[in-house]
Amino acid sequence: MTKTATLKLGLIGDNIARSRSPLLHRLAGQQNGIEVAYDRLVPKDMALGFDEIFDGCARQGYHGINVTYPYKELGAKKVEVDDPLVRAVGAVNTVLFGGFRPKGFNTDYSGFMSAYRHVMGDAATGTVLMIGTGGVGRAVAFGLAGLGTRRLHLVDRDPAKAEALAEALKSVAPDMEISIWVGAEKAAEGCSGVINCTPVGMVGYEGTPLAAGALQGAVWAFDAVYTPVNTRFLQDAGAAGLKVISGWELYFYQGVHAWSLFSGLGLDEAALRASLIKMGDAE
Repeated sequence: MTKTATLKLGLIGDNIARSRSPLLHRLAGQQNGIEVAYDRLVPKDMALGFDEIFDGCARQGYHGINVTYPYKELGAKKVEVDDPLVRAVGAVNTVLFGGFRPKGFNTDYSGFMSAYRHVMGDAATGTVLMIGTGGVGRAVAFGLAGLGTRRLHLVDRDPAKAEALAEALKSVAPDMEISIWVGAEKAAEGCSGVINCTPVGMVGYEGTPLAAGALQGAVWAFDAVYTPVNTRFLQDAGAAGLKVISGWELYFYQGVHAWSLFSGLGLDEAALRASLIKMGDAE
């Protein structure tokens, strides 16, 4: 991509009025001398379905889009995915247009791994509880496999979704011990890491997916929610002495990785992080 081009990007999702992805990609563009147009595409607000918006993006000149809750699994069905691991994840959050078929990628998977290492370094994850096995949950679970997690407790209101994820994980982590639980509090016993991959805690879905008392004995916590950054779940985790990995870190790294796909260009990550924080993005 030339530095004189305008890069037209978008985000399809529900409840994304406070998404900071437009800011991240515009700042990334500024670093590279590229004007970035990044639109929020909300099906309800546009009185259109996901398929209609997605199919219109290529016709309307979008170079690429991000896909967020609750459309990541739907998005995976509409794209060509070259990476077998991403095919196994079954969810995409980044799409490129321009070829015979749109190409799908998952930077939640790689972004979670980077977020974990940024906070925890090389420390092992230990036994992990993950609540929520939808699009972002599937990506995070594969990230856990990449980090070497050996025991994983899954909780979902729909046990069939958890079972499907457990089956998919066998392709990349055949030795991982995966168990499916009905109650999160019981499943948290003996876990070093606790993860929220549900929308509970985000703006419009206030609350926490796990009682504060169930965090005792854990070492670290991650919340995929990043609006707000400091969710009640993470506040409880911090008060219990856990190391906290905010959804902002996943947002940051998935965005960095998506930018690379969108533009083919690099970034000064430290400068981007500093700019976002200076503008109040991590508050």
